[in-house]
This record gives sequence, structure tokens and C-alpha cells, in this order.
Amino acid sequence: MSQYWSKLVHDLDPYTPGEQPKDQRYIKLNTNECPYPPSPQALAAIHAAADERLRLYPDPNADELKDAIAAYYGDDGVQRANVFVGNGSDEVLAHVFHGLLKHDAPILYPDISYSFYPVYANLYQLEAQLIPLREDFRLCLGDYTCTNGGIIFPNPNAPTSMAVGRDVIEALLQANRDSVVVVDEAYVDFGAETAIPLITHYPNLLVVQTFSKSRSLAGLRVGFAVGHPDLIAGLERVKNSFNSYPLGRMAIAGAAAAMRDRDYFASTCQQIMTTRDMTVQKLTELGFSVLPSAANFVFARPPAGNAEALYLALKQRGVLVRYFNKPRINEYLRITIGTDAEMQTFLHVLAEL
Repeated sequence: MSQYWSKLVHDLDPYTPGEQPKDQRYIKLNTNECPYPPSPQALAAIHAAADERLRLYPDPNADELKDAIAAYYGDDGVQRANVFVGNGSDEVLAHVFHGLLKHDAPILYPDISYSFYPVYANLYQLEAQLIPLREDFRLCLGDYTCTNGGIIFPNPNAPTSMAVGRDVIEALLQANRDSVVVVDEAYVDFGAETAIPLITHYPNLLVVQTFSKSRSLAGLRVGFAVGHPDLIAGLERVKNSFNSYPLGRMAIAGAAAAMRDRDYFASTCQQIMTTRDMTVQKLTELGFSVLPSAANFVFARPPAGNAEALYLALKQRGVLVRYFNKPRINEYLRITIGTDAEMQTFLHVLAEL
């Protein structure tokens, strides 16, 4: 390792993204990308923004995008002051860890969850306490009762795909009023309930979402958070101490148009959920144990529990899924829901194997 690294860098264990091999063409069911193209309105807005104005800095506040998000959730009392935007939800989460969760008491998050959480906790030197999921992988928010400097969890959880109801989140908020509760809703649009309607009642609630999954814009890198204006102001202070221009002109225009195109959004989400139900049925017929999913992926255990061998065999046949060599989940595969044709090919190869 480099002699010029700081001790902190030496101690980091960075996040490992899903593999993106280039040796052949794969059916990619490993990174939870949307199988359908972005909204035509979003693509048109991106093209329209690609003009001579690119010589100018973009709007540092991204007001067009904030207004589009506020309008979408307007019935829940969301206004521009309730919205924060960033370069993907990962950047938003980084600012959340640094700006809202760095306190004397430990933060709480599930032991099986989004693997960026321990990375950020280590990067920003936060003490963390992991709360185990139940034996059936349920997230039980009643277990989050100890003193804490903040709570964060995905809903639906990743990689397990299971969700909790808004009423359960509200019960946690009622019992935990002295620290921030962050609900990471990257996959909420595929069958779970968003907690955004609760922000007007609970000033310590922050909800984080992304345009990468349900709005087909993973390549544009846009994420956002919704919460009380005081929380948003704190995030803005961190952002403007780090990068005042996290979103480019085309990202702002494209994401705003995608948020406004409600019909296309609803159509693609419904198609993914329909394909997911078909996939679960076929996997079950093949003897897999599949957790109840509210995401655009499923978490499934092969009949013999030989997940790693099956992952490698699928890869050799041109199909990528995600395998986590970690305790409790090393007999499971995370399988992104693709198009009907992609899933039929995957299931055909799986049946042969």
C-alpha cells in the first residue's frame, strides 16, 4: 500500500459494486438496474439541455428538480424546502452520515443490509451497532430501542427484498424522537409504502430515494432526500462545503422530466412487478425458497443451498446474478428482475443447470 496514504485510507474497506465484466455480452441480473429505457420525456429533456449552455455552471440548487419532486409529493405536504438532491442517493447518504448521524451515541442499522452503511460509518468514523434481522430475515423495528445517535435502514431492505409497513415506521418514530431516523427507499416503488407522508408529523424523519431504479436513470446519477426543512438545511451546509454543483444541467433536466412523466413511471413499475411475480412462481416450482419481495429483485435460496456454485455456473452461461459470500446469506442469490425475455432465458438456463 502507498506510503503516502493517511491511516484512515489504510483502514478503509471500500464498497464493492456489482461486477461489470466486459469479456462478453451478459444478461445482467446483478445490479438492480431497470430493464426498460428512461421516459421518452426524460430523454428529450436531456437532449434539449445539451446545448451551448453547457459552458455555464448548472443551477447549484437544482430548483427545477426540487420543484418537480415537491409537486409529485405535494399531496403529502412536500415543498421545495423539504427536498435535497445529490449525485445519486449514495452521495445523499454520504452527506446524511456526515451531517446528521455523527454524534456521540452509536448509529443503528440492520446486520444484513446495504453494504455502503458500514463503509460510510468507517469513513466518517462513526460508532455503529448492528441490529440482527430475525431468523426469517424480517426487519423488526421494535428491536431499535436502545440509545442511539441515529437509525438508518432500507425499506424494502437490501439484499433481502422484504419491506415493513408505514405504520411500523411511525411506531418507531413515536418511540425514537431524539435522533434522526433515515429510511432508505431505493426500491420503494415496486410494492412498498413510502414514509414521505410522515415527514410533516415527525421532524426527525428523513426519506432518501433514487432515480436509478424505478426511473431508469442509473447512468445519470441522481438521488434525493425529503424531510423537515431543518434536516434539509443541514444537508445543504454539508453539500456546499463539499461540492456546490453535484448535478449537471442534463441531469437536472432529465430527472425533472422523469418525475413529471407519471404514466411511464407507473407502467414500467407495474411491468417489473408482474415479471417478478412470474419469476417467483417459476423459481418456487424449481424448488427455490424465495423471500417475499417488494423490490425489483428477489432473494432466493437454491434447493441444495449451493448458491456460489450456481452463481458461477450461470455466469459461465452468460447470466449474471449477485452472490454475497457472507454469514447467514451465503446460500442465497440476489436476482434482478429483467424483461420477460431475459427472465425466460435465465429460467431456461437455471432449469438446465
